[in-house]
Parts: sequence; C-alpha cells; structure tokens
Amino acid sequence: MDTHLTETWEKAINIIKGELTEVSFNTWIKSINPISLENNSLKLAVPNDFTKGILESRYKDLIINALKLLTSKKYNIDFIVTTEEKIEETNKKIEKSNIVVNDEMSTMLNPKYTFDSFVIGNSNRFAHAASLAVAEAPAKAYNPLFIYGGVGLGKTHLMHAIGHYILDNNPKSQVVYVSSEKFTNELINSIKDDKNVEFRNKYRNIDILLVDDIQFIAGKERTQEEFFHTFNALYEANKQIIISSDRPPKEIPTLEDRLRSRFEWGLIADIQAPDFETRMAILKKKADVEKLNIPNEVMVYIATKIKSNIRELEGALIRIVAFSSLTNKEISVDLASEALKDIISSKQTKQVTIDIIQEVVANYYNLKIEDLKSSRRTRNIAFPRQIAMYLSRKLTDMSLPKIGEEFGGRDHTTVIHAYEKISNNLKKDESLQNAINELNKRINQK
Repeated sequence: MDTHLTETWEKAINIIKGELTEVSFNTWIKSINPISLENNSLKLAVPNDFTKGILESRYKDLIINALKLLTSKKYNIDFIVTTEEKIEETNKKIEKSNIVVNDEMSTMLNPKYTFDSFVIGNSNRFAHAASLAVAEAPAKAYNPLFIYGGVGLGKTHLMHAIGHYILDNNPKSQVVYVSSEKFTNELINSIKDDKNVEFRNKYRNIDILLVDDIQFIAGKERTQEEFFHTFNALYEANKQIIISSDRPPKEIPTLEDRLRSRFEWGLIADIQAPDFETRMAILKKKADVEKLNIPNEVMVYIATKIKSNIRELEGALIRIVAFSSLTNKEISVDLASEALKDIISSKQTKQVTIDIIQEVVANYYNLKIEDLKSSRRTRNIAFPRQIAMYLSRKLTDMSLPKIGEEFGGRDHTTVIHAYEKISNNLKKDESLQNAINELNKRINQK
C-alpha cells in the first residue's frame, strides 16, 4: 500500500478522533482502511454494509473536511465493503492483467462467504464436511449435493464457500450461482425474447452449478422441465451440481418425481438451528471480523435470547453496537436488553408449539387431543390430524420424526404425506383455506 496514503490517513483519523466520542470513533472510524487514491477519489475499506450506511449518512463530511484540512484538497470518498484480509488480495487481482475474469460470474459470489469465515458446530458439521469434500473434488465426491435447512442457518454461505474454494484452486472453472427465482425469470425472458439457445448455453456449458432455494420451482412446470434437462446435461458431462432448499426433496410439494429422485442421487445434508456453544462462537467470530469490542456477558445474553438463526444473531449484535453509538452509552447487558427489547418480546409472543396446535385443532373440530394421537383412521379424525401435522410442519421448527412422535409415534413419512395432501388441497378447496386461516388466527392468539 502507498506509504504516503497510509500516513495521510493516520493524520486524518487523529483529527476526526478529536471530534467524536470514544465509543463513536471506535465503532465507526477505527475499522476503516484506506485502499487507494486516484484522481482525488479516495477508496476506503469498511467491514460491512451497515457501517457503510452509517458512514455515508453521518461521517462522510467529517472525513472529507479532515482530509481537506491536511491537503487543501476536497476528495471524493468511496466506501468499499470488504474485510481487511481482502484488501491486499483485491489489489493483487487487479494487477494480474493476464487473467481474464467473467464479470457476471465473479460478482455472483459474496466475498464474505468462505469456508474460513464459516463457524462449525454440531448443527452444521455434517453439511460443512460434505461441502468441503465437494469443493476439494468436484463431481467426484457427491453429485448432486443437496443442502437443506431453515432461513438464515448458513446454506447460502456454504454454497458460496464451495464456489470460492473451487475458483481459488482452479480460476478457469466456470462457476455459476443462481437462485431458483432468477433461473425462472431468465427462462421466461429467454422464451419471450426467443433466446432459448443462449439460456441453455449459459447453464449447460459450465463446470459448477449452484442453485439456491430450489423449493421455489415447485408448481412451475416449464421451469421444472428446463431444470430437469439442465441437470441431466451437467450430470452426464460429469459436472458438479449443488442445490439448497428449506426442506428435503421429499417434502417439496408439487415437485416432479423425476426431479425429486435426481436430487436424491447424491448426498443430502441438513443444517439445524445452532446450539448455544455454536451461537457464542458465531458472535465471537462476527465481533472479531468486524473489530467490535463486545463484553462476553453481552454475547452470552444475545446467545441466550436469540436462538433461531445466524442472521438474527448477527443482526442483534450490530443493533446493539449501533444503539451504543447513537446513545453514547457503553455496551452492557442492560443496554443490550434495551436495544433488543422489541425483537425479544416479539419472538417470545410468537412461540408456537405442537401442544398448542393440537389443542386448537382438536377444539375446532370438536375432538379430544387424544383423538389426534390415536390410531383411529375415520375421516372425522384422520383429516383434522393431517391438518394438525401440516400446521406443525409450517409453524414449528420440529423435525419430521419429532412431529410424528407427537402424533402417537407415527413415522415421518406419514407427516410428509399429510403435509403434501393438505398443501395440494389448499390450492383448490376454499373451505379448507378458510379453516386453515381461522386455525392460524386462533393459534396466534394463544
């Protein structure tokens, strides 16, 4: 890095430090790193989008004025979201003019989502190991790799990490990451603009295909048809396919059987909600990466209160830091409690259990809870039981075997059948739609 630029920046932040409280300076300014200065345009590296937004709105003029005081020049400031470790790497890549990079493909992968930044715990160890195995030996270990789990648990992170690992070790690999929604939209546009050949070339003449949220192609016949042929073309050419979903293939309603079976050809790996130890590790990793000074007792408080997913954990951490800066208060458990009171109270009121669902469904259909758990198969009991199983799958984080266990020790395939039957009937049965809406309302009132 330019020594003159470094020295100028150090002098500038000393000026800025005198204008801010210690908390504000440490939170927002200390983490900035200068990248380059060209034609009066200064590029500054910042750790995340949230910090970038705060700097743009509150501190940009302060930085410009400090630099002007030192150099008598007015610089244009451009904040670039990147980790400190990526700055040197980015500059090196720019200098390597002999390497041709496909801009569209290179921008598909989030630079923050790597194996190094992924926190491993009991809830995701298997999925991480499977992803690394695929990255190390594409199309030789497991093909396809199907990763499933709830929102914000790290599926997308692992997919991007696979892409980065492969490109780092073989820069000439053709890696494409796409959401199923984007795949569908591009297919629609290719049909409309008569560009089917271009569309197929894009997705079939590659080495690695990463498809996120595949569950959204359910019910889209033309998209499923196209993806079926894309899958076959890549698989037969010995190319790696990685797919993510919020549920396993057997649970995706209205998914064609031929696709379902292909998704099960390779390895299926699930990610569960992180346990306490993993939540703590995630928070410590985030604080370390973002250079945040968070007391351990505050992290314990967050990990105890936020249990559902990684995004909410990291969001809570950033919210506490912002609250501390905006109120000029030291970060403490009391401050964390105040900053997160809306999130925590909201999550507590929305807790739904299978017991609640069974109680509401039984009352609605004038049954006893024991009826739902019994072995009786008469329609007046079997149908409400299927509805209760459907709602349990939709409204709780319980696994299929656990749901089956709560309904008289039934097998998980019974739960899948109930879920798919109710899902399909909802598309054409208005009275069932009304019943489900009413049941949801009553459950939320509990």
